[in-house]
Amino acid sequence: MAALSHRNTTFDELAVGQTASIERSVTADDLYVFAYASGNTNPMHMPGADVDQDGHADTVAPSLWVGALVSSVLGTILPGAGTLYRSQTFQFKGRAKLGDRLIISVRCIEKREKPRAVFETRVEKSDGTLILEGVGEIEAPIASVVLPKRQLPLLMLDRHEHFSRLVQRCRRLAPMPTAVVCPDDANSLGGVMLSMQEGLIAPFLIGARGKIQRAADAAEVDISALPLIDIEDHSEAAKRAVAMVNAREVRAIMKGNVHSDELLGQVVKKDGGLRGTRRISHVFVMDAPTRSDLIFISDAAINIAPDLTTKVDIVQNAIDLAIACGLTQAKVGILAAVETVNVNMPSTLEAAALAKMADRGQITGALVDGPLAMDNAVDVEAARTKGIVSTVAGHADVLIVPNLEAGNMLAKQLTFVARAEAAGLVVGAGAPIILTSRADNDKSRVASCAVAQLYDYWRQHGEPLLDVEAVPEAAE
Repeated sequence: MAALSHRNTTFDELAVGQTASIERSVTADDLYVFAYASGNTNPMHMPGADVDQDGHADTVAPSLWVGALVSSVLGTILPGAGTLYRSQTFQFKGRAKLGDRLIISVRCIEKREKPRAVFETRVEKSDGTLILEGVGEIEAPIASVVLPKRQLPLLMLDRHEHFSRLVQRCRRLAPMPTAVVCPDDANSLGGVMLSMQEGLIAPFLIGARGKIQRAADAAEVDISALPLIDIEDHSEAAKRAVAMVNAREVRAIMKGNVHSDELLGQVVKKDGGLRGTRRISHVFVMDAPTRSDLIFISDAAINIAPDLTTKVDIVQNAIDLAIACGLTQAKVGILAAVETVNVNMPSTLEAAALAKMADRGQITGALVDGPLAMDNAVDVEAARTKGIVSTVAGHADVLIVPNLEAGNMLAKQLTFVARAEAAGLVVGAGAPIILTSRADNDKSRVASCAVAQLYDYWRQHGEPLLDVEAVPEAAE
């Protein structure tokens, strides 16, 4: 049964002197939503505003947003459901700023001809500073109303914070020497320069000098101080990048304006390549607006139709990257079209086998369950409706797809429909391979470099680089 809302107070029940209040903090999301709803994009009301250029934020909450909080008390608490405004006056005594905790209160001061009533309205900061005062005349409800709590539609703001935290974490590390293969177009070279400015990589440019210089001129960036190895042929440029990893001149490779097959062909060569003990695989790291944590998807770019043996490596590679990015207890959902084993659907059989292999220690570092359909892998209510009892169902943060086509469509749907940001990394080789797409924006390229740095740190130290606040203090 749904939880019931506060029962309203009818006009006959309302008494002079009755009060009600709520508390509410001012958040950046509040300001963005109000700007969209009202059309008021005054820079004073935008998070991070520094209108007078003095180095200090000038952001204040719109006064009518503060006033709207009064209606939330009148309309939901006292008198509550069924209340309608007749008039409202406001005097603004101060300004509310981001982070302020506000106390919004109303007090009935007069009952007039039914159903009219008058309320004193006030908004104060938690320290008692008066922000707003006024008087509202309303029509109080005549009939008693008790309704289930209203579940508002999900509202998504196109903001991404997870990648910003990864980049911030990497600032504690020295830039990672990185061979960039053929950065001879605006997108790839722009991502290189921005990643370098963020302190993530120390790039070595490999490719046709003339093309790279023309791309730099077009982007109006100075590359004169960067090492540049002049190689016209794409395959030879990729071969040189791999050789630099083997010679320990760089610790990572970044794809520029070169086809993935040309780059990866050099990586997987038996002689002189970067083969490890596992099959290489690609992992998308997704920062989706509806998710409270990062989500990892594999494999959507390299292994077209992996068999069970390959999937074991894909799962372990994805777990390793998730741990490197800071997940303390990764939950891996092996995806299929259904959540039950069906002998006519090989992906469900392989999913069940992978889950059991994790139970037996053949896959380590995470909780693994499958088969799971997409809905019950990431949504608790969907898992509960299907009667699935699992520590992973509804909570999966690593999603293993049955084949490349499914993974590619899932990742791109999240990117272009759900407005997720995506970073991409090839793992399982002798060095992280930053495999960006031509459609990736600069933010995705920077995020991919941050993920590569964290993965490289984990490979070197055997433990993840955590946020400073997550590191326990040493015992005295």
